[in-house]
Amino acid sequence: MPTGTKRSGLGKFIRSELIEIIEWQDDTRDTLAWRFPDEDKAIKRGAQLVVRESQVAQFVYLGQFGDTYGPGKHRLTTDNIPVLTRLQSWRYGFESPFKADVYFVTTRVFPGNRWGTSNPIMLRDDDLGIVRARAFGIYDFHVVEPKTFLREVSGSDRDFRLDEFADTMRSRIVSVFSDALASARVPLLDVASRYGELGQALLPMINPAFRAKYGIELTSFVVENVSVPPEAEKALDERSSMTAIGDLNDYVKFQMARGMQEGGAGTGGMASEMAVGFAIAQELMRQQGPSLGIGATGGAASAAAPPRGATEVLSPAEAAQLLRVDEKDVIAAIEAGDLRAKKIGSVYRIPRRALDDLLGD
Repeated sequence: MPTGTKRSGLGKFIRSELIEIIEWQDDTRDTLAWRFPDEDKAIKRGAQLVVRESQVAQFVYLGQFGDTYGPGKHRLTTDNIPVLTRLQSWRYGFESPFKADVYFVTTRVFPGNRWGTSNPIMLRDDDLGIVRARAFGIYDFHVVEPKTFLREVSGSDRDFRLDEFADTMRSRIVSVFSDALASARVPLLDVASRYGELGQALLPMINPAFRAKYGIELTSFVVENVSVPPEAEKALDERSSMTAIGDLNDYVKFQMARGMQEGGAGTGGMASEMAVGFAIAQELMRQQGPSLGIGATGGAASAAAPPRGATEVLSPAEAAQLLRVDEKDVIAAIEAGDLRAKKIGSVYRIPRRALDDLLGD
């Protein structure tokens, strides 16, 4: 075999042991970092490095970060790899092949990631005090500090994918979200009406922590729901009902009047009707007292006081006539314990003072 042929074959063999082109054609949608497979080969002097859009190439030499390259085509010469030149102590440039790890990091946005609390988080609320709450939503993020991301997240993993980072991101987001929500002091009662602006307001508080810890940044943070335990929801519903009711005395009168209109049954219904009857009678006496010969001043008890000389003990019929209600309503009130009376034989006797006390209440 001719000598030239042997040399040509040897040269081809040597060239096959050197890396001449370094690139990553990403055909996935969930890869965050990828290490170029050198197969223990050295990188040729003048090799081509191809970095596509939404990628960053990071050289690592013996565990130390070397040069970082953005999108474009780069020729690896002494002038283009100053950090590696320093790390490898090439004082006058390099002429021979060298070895280094090359990591490609995806910098595009990864959208539509879910987050949520696996357990309730404790929050201090100005309105509700200390309350347990659950929250969930979605977020978008991208890598902004490749070195920090490689050092703190993916490490030396050859193919680091999104699902390997999802749990860490979820727990970290919940922690930062809790701190940010507490710092923002947004009342939980207002959160439901401010979901849209809440996420944007929390981004400046969440991103510094994520950038420093993981080298990533959230481009969008959406709070879809914040809920409290059932017992807290019940308390909120009751509070809302009380707010809607307004004046409690007016509400009680309304409920009693409605009970009379619907013909409330039983002792409770009779008692409600009696209370309304007493209130109506008291108002009539206040308005018509002079024509009835009754004093119109001096409070509720004085308004219902009988003329001088009137008996201090009343029968149910007399009390009913005075109050302009049915006698059976008076008896029902006595039996329900709402009106004090003495039973002499089969007849009830109502002390005037008991009637005054009831009207005064």
